[in-house]
Amino acid sequence: MNVIEWLLDSDPAIRWQVMRDLTHEPADVVAAERSKVATEGWGARLLALQAPDGLWGGKAWSHDWTDTFHVLELLRRFGLDPESEQARRAIGLVREQVTWGDGAEWQNPWADNGFLEGEVEPCINGNVVATGAYFGVDMTPLVDRLLGEQLPDGGWNCEVENGATVSSLGTTINVLEGLLEHERAIGGSARVGEARRRGEEYMLERRLFRRKSTGEVIDASWLQFSFPHWYFYDILRGLDYLRDAGDKPDERVAEAIEAVEGNRDPDGRWPLQNVLRGESHFEMEDGEGEPSRWNTLRALRVLDWFGRGG
Repeated sequence: MNVIEWLLDSDPAIRWQVMRDLTHEPADVVAAERSKVATEGWGARLLALQAPDGLWGGKAWSHDWTDTFHVLELLRRFGLDPESEQARRAIGLVREQVTWGDGAEWQNPWADNGFLEGEVEPCINGNVVATGAYFGVDMTPLVDRLLGEQLPDGGWNCEVENGATVSSLGTTINVLEGLLEHERAIGGSARVGEARRRGEEYMLERRLFRRKSTGEVIDASWLQFSFPHWYFYDILRGLDYLRDAGDKPDERVAEAIEAVEGNRDPDGRWPLQNVLRGESHFEMEDGEGEPSRWNTLRALRVLDWFGRGG
């Protein structure tokens, strides 16, 4: 089978995005496929694992991938319809019952915060904003906090409380994704949009992976593609954000695009790389080094956005 047929021979979470982004099916066809995320496959499996107290894995956040924070992120990336009964029930339980102290492995000053109120680190709070806004929660208070934490160079850094004075791409991508979801939820915001554009410029000045000062590659792992990537950064995630934001392709990402093309295998697929170690509820791919439907979907739509599709 060809690459598109291979992508469609998969879970509804992938199929509906292929239909929307690659084969450009009518909106009602895409919506019908998307609705299956709540009742079939990976999405339904994750929804069924939520406990009556609103938690997944017994924790709000942990160092593996089975907790509430990471499962909600995954459901968002699956495209679970936020208007579905299943989504409303799941997010309702989280809003009503989950705090950052639930299952915490250490004491923290924000333990009593409701999950969607966020905590202290902008890398985590950016993700919480993205999840909350996607599922219809007013995230304005947490957005206001993030806007106040934007650094002079345009980005964000989780380590500011430990003395960091310059931004990091890893933190910035999480905040940018959150701000984009918030803008969509509220119908636009000049203030948020300006902050987001400054953050995007921070990324572009570094060509998504090079030091602005020396041009050196910041982290070689950013040239390999993970999924789920969780809160970690790589250039495919950065490019997919710019595409999703509707930005006009900028020539400063051309080298990153070439790196994406360079990871394509002879069959026109992209492998799963740099698997992030940690316990998960189930595996979605065949393993590290094997062809990845998630990476292939995202790479193809990024190349299409840049004008190198086909």
